[in-house]
Amino acid sequence: MAASARPYADRAAAGQDLAGHLAHLAGERVVVLALPRGGVPVAAPVAQALGAPLDVVVVRKLGLPGHPEVAMGAIAGIGDDVELVHEHRIEARGHVGAEEFRAVHRAELVELRRREIAYRGGRRPPGVTGRVVVLVDDGIATGATVRAAVAAVRRHGPARIVVAVPVGPAQAVAAVARTADDVVCVRRPRRFRAVGHEYVDFAAPSDDQVRALLAGAGPARPRHDG
Repeated sequence: MAASARPYADRAAAGQDLAGHLAHLAGERVVVLALPRGGVPVAAPVAQALGAPLDVVVVRKLGLPGHPEVAMGAIAGIGDDVELVHEHRIEARGHVGAEEFRAVHRAELVELRRREIAYRGGRRPPGVTGRVVVLVDDGIATGATVRAAVAAVRRHGPARIVVAVPVGPAQAVAAVARTADDVVCVRRPRRFRAVGHEYVDFAAPSDDQVRALLAGAGPARPRHDG
């Protein structure tokens, strides 16, 4: 990202930009999975542009005790399967004990299940076997949540996994690239501070807004082709 590049107006604008960088996937058996909540407004224009079904893979950051904004790990789930990713350096720096970690993990697992019900209701988890899965978020910070999502999806036998984000620091993008089959990151600021600094409007979407975007995917939802 050039120093003069302006922040995205909002997540929808970022999604429209990102969609243009994924045009090479049109015509493939794609399913777009967003990381809620912030990834859903980004993913909706991507799914529309690719004519692909849109769904979610629910992820939760495991915040460092006393500093919950710092990820010491992440969990992601599709159906009954939940994957855990550790950020061992953060755990060590924070002197996090095993019981402290388990307590955070238990709490976030409860929230993960709540959000799965809130966003998906009675719908089955998305079918990804043999498909190209495009994992979309509003940006990468440490990459822990995205890497957990990649691990969760990988268990279900996709043809390949493409992580697609509007923005992220080069080091975190490289870490994600070691787990995904491909990473599309439009902007990689040299002086990255936080994902929110790359947007004018970074207000978190509500659960109702997420549900509306998923429901509004319309014809792009489900294609019964295996």
